[in-house]
Order: sequence, then C-alpha cells, then structure tokens
Amino acid sequence: MAVYSMTGFASGQVEPQDNAEQLTLGFEIRSVNSRFLDLVFKLPEALKSVESQFRQMLVDELSRGKIEVRVFVRQSRPIAGSVVDSAAIQHLLNQQEMVLAWMPQARALSVAEVIELQARMKGSDGAEDAIEWSDAAAKAFGQCIAQLKAARATEGARLKAVLDDKIEALRDAVHKAGPLIPAAVEQHKAKFMERWSEMLASSKDTVSLDLQAMEQRAIAELTAYAIRIDVAEELARLQAHLDEITSLLKKGGAIGKRLDFLIQELHREANTLGSKSASLELSRISMEMKVLVEQMREQVQNIE
Repeated sequence: MAVYSMTGFASGQVEPQDNAEQLTLGFEIRSVNSRFLDLVFKLPEALKSVESQFRQMLVDELSRGKIEVRVFVRQSRPIAGSVVDSAAIQHLLNQQEMVLAWMPQARALSVAEVIELQARMKGSDGAEDAIEWSDAAAKAFGQCIAQLKAARATEGARLKAVLDDKIEALRDAVHKAGPLIPAAVEQHKAKFMERWSEMLASSKDTVSLDLQAMEQRAIAELTAYAIRIDVAEELARLQAHLDEITSLLKKGGAIGKRLDFLIQELHREANTLGSKSASLELSRISMEMKVLVEQMREQVQNIE
C-alpha cells in the first residue's frame, strides 16, 4: 500500500444530460495536514441535499487531513444566434446607471458583457434547481476524490524517499556510536590506573595502606563509570525504532500517527545518548541524530 501525504489538490467538472441552460458543475478539493479528518464544504443550494453523500464518500477514502470541497455551477457563454432579451438588457442598463451615479469612475459594460449577463439572467431563475445533479455529481465527485488520492500518493512517495534517506543516515550514526563506549571506558581506565600507580608510589613509604580495600574501591569506581556512560540500550532502542519506521513505510496506508509517536521516541533516545556522552565525538553524533530526527518530524507531520 502507498504512503499518502495529507497535501493535495484535485479538480473536475461535469455537465448533466439535459443541459439546455448550458450549465457546468465544477469541483475543487484542497487537502492540507491535520491531526484528524476535518471536512469543509462550500456547495451551491442546488447541491445541499447531496452534501451528506459527498461527506461519506470522503470518509470512506481518507482518514486524516483538512479537506476543503468547493462545488460551483457555471453557465457557458451563450451560443451564436442567442435571442436578445430587451427587458433584461434594459434592467442591466438601469442598474449600470445607478452604479455609475455612485461610482463615476466605474467602467461601463461592453456589448459582449451585456449579452452574456442578460443570458445568465434569463436562465438563472431556478435553472440550477431545475436540473437533477445527483447522479452526475456523485460520479464526478468520485473521480475527483480518486484524483486527489493520486496526488496525495505522489507527494507521499516523495516524503517516503526523504524519510528513507534520513533513516539510513541515522543507522550510520548508530553504527559509529557503538564502538565509542568501550574505547571511552578503556581510556578512562588507563588514566585511572596511571593516577593509581602515582598515588601508590608517592605514599608507600609514609602511609600504611590496605591495598586490597583500595583495589576493590578502584574496581567499583571503574564499574560505576562504565555503567554510567553505557549507551548500549539506547543504541538498541534507536535501532529498533528505525526498524519499525522502515516496516511502517513499506506497509503504507494510514501510518502518520504511529510514525509521529516513533519520532518522539527517537528524539528521547538521542537526547539520552547526548546526556551520557563520554567524548566529544559521541556528543557530535548525538547532535547529528537530533538534527536528523527533527528533519524527519517535519516530513512525518504531512503523512496521513
């Protein structure tokens, strides 16, 4: 199954079979990201009765996103030879004189505009309501939804490619961080033993030492240090979260909320890694991880 973005656009139009008034029904669907499925409809009065059907069609196909649906009815330009309605034209002229009296700077109507407006006035009284839109509208709206899903799938494929690149970069960072901890422990042990030897050399002639007790204490301190800086669990969890994200991206579908949760877990582990840092190199890797995770978060916010 594809990975879907919540961003997309689709449009379409349809004409009814009995279309003496030359009316066209147009659709526009815009989609942006949202935590839930938020549907907003802007329909003409002639289509208010099918809003519930349109709503159910969207619910059946989409799970998240703010969806704005705009449906409009337009009348084509009158064909050549259309009858000129003198009463309609006179009405337009009267309206124009009133407008010009209020706004002398306004432009007068052209002949073409007068002819088109009088044709619209002639066919506007119930013309939209007189046509049965339901069947044609439902079919065209379904095609528009399919177009929207295709657009969201195309954008989703782009987001998946970006996330795949970030995942590989994070895996590489985890791989680099693994060997740093044993090296840090050995380095600390070497420094500790050096100081230990110096202390013994300077005090053996003046102080009676319980060497066994001091040795046990030294071992305990080394062990505590190794435990404190050990990030094996954090690295294992990072790897597990990356595996889960990869699996979800392959599975596809409505995975956005699950991905958002896993991104939070990745950020938590990267933070812990930084707080346990025993070297500048590990601190640098932790910062690199947090940057990558934040970049992933930006992309995941748009996934359905």
